[in-house]
Amino acid sequence: MQTDPRIFNQEKYLKGVTLSKKKYSQPNEDWDHDHCEFCWNKFAEKDSIPDALHEGFVTEDGNHWVCENCFNDFKESFSWNVANS
Repeated sequence: MQTDPRIFNQEKYLKGVTLSKKKYSQPNEDWDHDHCEFCWNKFAEKDSIPDALHEGFVTEDGNHWVCENCFNDFKESFSWNVANS
């Protein structure tokens, strides 16, 4: 895990957290996207940003998004819990 270039101290705030799989919803009109905490792919509402992801895993506070690929790559090493949505 530590040799993966996508890892840069995320364990400090993502280790053992609960994530929910959700569709991305813009938090307010001034904040139109978020990024995956690992690969930095964008999350946005459908069609608002070309090539953006529209669904992923998010922390309970809504502050940290993880794309499906990174979720699958790191779910065991980060000991994530998945909430029923």
